[in-house]
Amino acid sequence: MPEPVKRVSDDSLLALESSVRRCRICEGRFKATSTSHSPKPIFWCSPKARILVAGQAPGARVHQSGVPFSDPSGDRLRHWMGVSNDEFYDKDRVAILPMAFCFPGYDRNGGDIPPPAICAKTWRDKILQRLDAVETTLLVGGYAQKWHLRSKAPTVTATVRNWEGYAPSAYPLPHPSWRNNAWLKRNPWFETELLPNLRRRIRILMGEN
Repeated sequence: MPEPVKRVSDDSLLALESSVRRCRICEGRFKATSTSHSPKPIFWCSPKARILVAGQAPGARVHQSGVPFSDPSGDRLRHWMGVSNDEFYDKDRVAILPMAFCFPGYDRNGGDIPPPAICAKTWRDKILQRLDAVETTLLVGGYAQKWHLRSKAPTVTATVRNWEGYAPSAYPLPHPSWRNNAWLKRNPWFETELLPNLRRRIRILMGEN
């Protein structure tokens, strides 16, 4: 099971959120990428949210829109959860905290740059300590799984396959990118076993029995 986060007194989640949005710790790192972009933290959280989506990092399309998961991966994630756009983007229901809040950029070969670890080291615990209402966390991809579960599993597949060992407080998921279409075909249990359980849990947390 995920290790419990130590709770501390909360002076102001809003003030902390404002500090994160002003963060420029990776400015030099991003300017050195092929996209040469500026930091743009994209996340949101509410002390009322009962569901936390822990993803990897915003992609280029989300960087442009400023809206988390406003892309085909987000469409698939909402389908997996069994929620509407309005439900997913209700900040008092769903908190969205990627492992890195900004688009990391592309390398010279056009490949995705991993989320900078400095982001989680600087901010993640501080925010999670203030999200007392979260009851279920969706761990989307290997970076989120390793951080939240302190996972030593060799692969994302091994972690996701063991989902019953983490549910209902956490659900490890593959990334909903089209790049994982082949993975989904090779692992039909994901849609027949894990997703129905996840959707039932989501409905409960949305206030439905």
